[in-house]
Formats: sequence, structure tokens, C-alpha cells
Amino acid sequence: MNTDTSQALEMQLLSELSSYGICCSSRQASLLIHHLHLVIEKNKVMNLTRITEPEDAVTLHVVDSLLPLACHTSLLGSESRYVDIGTGAGFPGIPLGIMTGARGTLIDSVGKKVSAVNEFIGHLGLSNIRARHIRAEDLARENELFDAVFARAVAQSNVLVEYAAPLLSNGGHCVLEKANISTDELDAAKRAARKCGLSLVSRETFELPRSQGHREIIVFEKRSKPQIKLPRRTGEAKQSPLGI
Repeated sequence: MNTDTSQALEMQLLSELSSYGICCSSRQASLLIHHLHLVIEKNKVMNLTRITEPEDAVTLHVVDSLLPLACHTSLLGSESRYVDIGTGAGFPGIPLGIMTGARGTLIDSVGKKVSAVNEFIGHLGLSNIRARHIRAEDLARENELFDAVFARAVAQSNVLVEYAAPLLSNGGHCVLEKANISTDELDAAKRAARKCGLSLVSRETFELPRSQGHREIIVFEKRSKPQIKLPRRTGEAKQSPLGI
């Protein structure tokens, strides 16, 4: 990706983020586009994304990852700790770390993806985030608590709520980024949340630039102890989901 292309993508990114009221410095924009470049290059040798056109990737990966900041500006501070479940190529975990300075743990069950994300983190010089090859249930067994858990299109919402619950401190937030969520899926997530000690606190909708699609940001807050012992056995959340 040459300098002119990078600059054009940075301008596109700044314009699109500004349309949602998200402030981004030139340095942050440069890092965000550098990450995107690294992903596109790595995608030539391993399957990280089906979105390979840089202009589309700016919107569908970077801007999409940062939409939670448009509706919850105080969600993450520089001292906050967050988890990105199913990080894939580092979305939304790396963009969130670049934009907020918060300390992020990016997890994925695919070891090759985790290795790639750690390469990206090294190239970008980011000391506040790390990627780990671990499942959400196993991370919860380490008894480390976080201020926020993010999940972007990796599983049904009721499953993600269960994954997030034992990772969150009281008052922490589970942030789900969805393209389209049905009434049935949302109702199941709310029932699962009640069992897990979480409550739905907001549901925001967005239209992506250039008619690239519809997005919803759904936020649950940890308010009480769960009614069941969490985490359950690894895989049980998907095999016997709550809220159904």
C-alpha cells in the first residue's frame, strides 16, 4: 500500500468517524490504517477476512469496530481493561486499543489467528494490548475481571452474554456488535442475561457509510451475581444455550 493510498484511506477514515462524532487524531488514523494494511497483506497467506478492498475494509472493519464509542463515549478509559472475544484479525480489539489506550486482552480459539494478531500488535508498537490463544470460559477460570467485554459477530447473543458474565466486574459492560438481530435472538439474550446477573441498558442502531449495511450496538451491564455457577464447562454455552 503506497503513501498516496494510505493517506486517502486515512482521510476516508477520519471523515467516516467524524460523521458519528468520533474524534480521531492523525496518529491514531495512521495506526488504524497500518493495521488494516497488515491484515490485507497477511490475508494473502492465511484466511483472515473476506473483505479485501481497502476502501470497503475501512468501513466494514475499522469504522464498524469503533461504533461503540459513538454511543458510549466513556465506555473505555486509559485505565480500563477489556476483552475482545473472537478477535479474528484483531477487530474490534486493536482499533479500540489504539483509540482509547485501554488495556485489552484479545482472545481467539484459533492459534494461527492469535499469532497473526500478536505480529500486528508488535508491528504497531502497541504495549497496551495482547492476544491470547484461549477460550472465553477458560479465561474466566483465571478469575481476572474486566470493565468491558466486546464481541463482534462471533456467536448468538445469548451465548455471548454467558461468555461475558464471569469476566465482568460489577458495573462492567458486555458490548455486542451485530449486523441484524431478530426479536427472538434479543429476547433469548435478555433471558440469558437475567440468569447471568446482567441487564440490557442500551440498543443503538447505525447505518454504515456508502450503504455498507446496518449495525446495532447492544449493551448489557453486570448488576448482580449470576443465578447459576459460571463459567459452565467449555462448550456448554453453545451446546445448551441459556434463554431458549
